[in-house]
Amino acid sequence: MDSSDGRVHLSKTSRIAAGFPAPAVTLGNMDIPTAQAFLNDHSHAVLGTYRSDGRIQMSPVLVGVDAEGRAIVSTRHTAMKTHNLRRDPRAVLCVLSDGFFGDWVQVEGEAEVVDLPEALPLLVDYYRRVSGEHDDWAEYEESMRRERRVLVRVTITAAGPSVSG
Repeated sequence: MDSSDGRVHLSKTSRIAAGFPAPAVTLGNMDIPTAQAFLNDHSHAVLGTYRSDGRIQMSPVLVGVDAEGRAIVSTRHTAMKTHNLRRDPRAVLCVLSDGFFGDWVQVEGEAEVVDLPEALPLLVDYYRRVSGEHDDWAEYEESMRRERRVLVRVTITAAGPSVSG
C-alpha cells in the first residue's frame, strides 16, 4: 500500500482479494484455431489458476486439444489446481515448444472439471492425443481410478501473442 498522496492504494492482488474486478488483459490477436494447432503439436505447458486470495497458482502440465477444440489436462481430484478451478473456473495456459526458448502460446478460458466415472473415456482420449497408444489400457484405467484422476477442459476464449519481441 502507498499513501504518499494521502490516499490508500491497494496492490492488484489486494484489489482482487477485496472483491474488485481484475484489470482487463488483452492478449495478442492470435486467432483461436492457430493456437489450437500449436497446442496439438506442443504438449508442455504451465497452467495458471487462481487461489482464493487472488494470487496465481501455477503447475507444469501436459496439454492436448479435444475434438471440440478445448484444451485438456489430466490431474488429480485432490490437486490444488482442481480445487481452485472448481471455485474459480478461469484458467490460463502458457504452452511452450520443446526448445523452451522457441515459439510459445498463451491461451485463456473457462475450465470445467470432469470427475470419474464420466472422465474415464475422456482420460483415455486425452492420453491418445498427448502420448499415443498405451501398452495396457486396463492398467491405465485402473491407475486413473486409483489416482482419482479428473479431466480439465478449458474452452479457449483468447489466445496470443501474435508477435514476438
